[in-house]
Amino acid sequence: MWFPVLVVLAAVACSEDEKPPQPPPPEESTLVNRSFTNPLKISIPATGGLVENCPDPTVIRGQQEGDTSWYLYCTSDPLNDQDKDSSGNYKQHFIPTFKSSDMVEWTYVGDALSELPVYALPDSDIWAPEVVFFKGKYFLYYTVVRTLESTQDDDVEAIGVATSNSPVGPWTQELRPAVEPHEAPCCGLSRRSVIDPEVVITDSGDRYIYYGSYYGGVSVRALSANGLISDPYSQVEVTVANRYEAPNVIKHGDYYYLLASSANCCNGPLTGYSVFAGRSQVPWGPFLDREGVPLTTNRVGGTPVLGMNGNRWVGTGHNTVVTDSGGQDWIIYHAVDRTDPYLAPDSHGGLPLKRQALMDALDWVEEWPVVRGGQGPSDSEQPAPAARAGTRSRYTPVLEKPHEPGNLIASASDEFDGSALGSPWTWTRPPDPTTYGVENGTFHFDTQDADLYQDNNSASVLWRPAPSGDYLVETKFSLNLPPTSCCHNYVQAGLIIQSDDNHYVRLVHFSNWETRQVAFAKEVGPDVPPGYPRYGETLGGPTAETMWLRIARTPQGEEELYTAYSSRDGVLWSRAGTWTHQFGSEAKIGLISLGGRGFTATFDYFHVYELKN
Repeated sequence: MWFPVLVVLAAVACSEDEKPPQPPPPEESTLVNRSFTNPLKISIPATGGLVENCPDPTVIRGQQEGDTSWYLYCTSDPLNDQDKDSSGNYKQHFIPTFKSSDMVEWTYVGDALSELPVYALPDSDIWAPEVVFFKGKYFLYYTVVRTLESTQDDDVEAIGVATSNSPVGPWTQELRPAVEPHEAPCCGLSRRSVIDPEVVITDSGDRYIYYGSYYGGVSVRALSANGLISDPYSQVEVTVANRYEAPNVIKHGDYYYLLASSANCCNGPLTGYSVFAGRSQVPWGPFLDREGVPLTTNRVGGTPVLGMNGNRWVGTGHNTVVTDSGGQDWIIYHAVDRTDPYLAPDSHGGLPLKRQALMDALDWVEEWPVVRGGQGPSDSEQPAPAARAGTRSRYTPVLEKPHEPGNLIASASDEFDGSALGSPWTWTRPPDPTTYGVENGTFHFDTQDADLYQDNNSASVLWRPAPSGDYLVETKFSLNLPPTSCCHNYVQAGLIIQSDDNHYVRLVHFSNWETRQVAFAKEVGPDVPPGYPRYGETLGGPTAETMWLRIARTPQGEEELYTAYSSRDGVLWSRAGTWTHQFGSEAKIGLISLGGRGFTATFDYFHVYELKN
């Protein structure tokens, strides 16, 4: 506190001519008045078309003197419907590359690689690029999907690496991979997924490479000083298997935040892909979510960062994060337009998924990352980033308000106080009376060796009519699955809202191999277009034996929005995404317990509330 006083006294003791030179006042950053709308506009100069397919995006700012541009790289897929060869087959680009001066309008400048590495089979793909800069060079890491160890029935992947003096190449590929094919660290798998590289350079200059997917989980290794090989003896697992892929690690404050994607990446208009986070003070973890749950536990941890919100974008994931010149963080990711999910049919009649590149502001709320203050993917005009030095974005965070219960609708609720289920509860396919009952203020419901999945509608459903208008349905229950054992696929219990067996959303605590997770699923009827899916699911926050689940119903035009939440204590809630549906006046709300015999769900209550304004 004394230093400013000393400066003032010294200035008073000097004459005008003897005053020390004063630093110039800080320059006021110029406000960026541009806007953008998702998806990102990416042009193809040779054809005049636009890129409509940019999976697994990664972005880097030009690092060499005089280079103020930004560079975007994507997985090797066709760019749009017209991107075909003379035989009518879709082209596979070996990492298409794009350039921009403002992060809003991008231009295709070619493919990073002209050929596969020597350890790849001729029919291999190249996936999930990652580009970093150190020691005066750019390093491009990528997934080689089919190495020479692959068979007709089994892809054996590796992480390749190439270097260049320029972000647009030419790139020199290494003769051996940075991460070699290897066995899974757990779970009795003969091979693990060696995909989706992510590289972090610490403040001290140490380099780490993250990689992996559901088969074997996500791991981290130390990279060599030259960045070309990784040390298998340094390998540490940072997520449990069967939950996460596509790691992205960012430093914020004192923590490294691991952002990873989960659920099915590629399920057309029912893609539930979304992003979760954990953090650690060291690059090798353990990474814990905001509730202190490690991402390596079987009752899987993970704090929601990005998920579908009911607009046209679903499958929001496989992200990268960059910071603009004004200090605002931006998340770039791919997503699927549920109203236009596919490219035109390929030469075999298949429907290639169209994963478009999106960008949104990434905010920090109580030191946890969340997209647009929790609002999720944008589908309207947004303030542009500050892409150039001396500028700042007009973006201002607006925090999303979660749905909260208002007044209890007693006529639609049940405390299970009696000795039997009362009216208006109704069974679809009543179960054996010995497998359920009401006692001691609870309703117990044994899990059934039955399902509700497309044409296998054999499970019992306990339901009552949904109230008219908006509402929130909530239950507290315990499911006595063991916390760590494998495997009880896909034992589950929880809430369901439906019009019939083929049209529903359901929010459940379920067993997936060795993990216990929250899933929010949607099914639509058999009258979908050819090749379209009928069932999809997104995932939620961490689990415990006793769970609280909520689904909030709100309108959106001719559709209804169903937003799911889960909690381990009834106080701190995690959002599990929003599905749209059209149940109308036929809506039913209820409980399910299915997926395999041997366990019991015990429900404490079934509450229906008005939504709080």
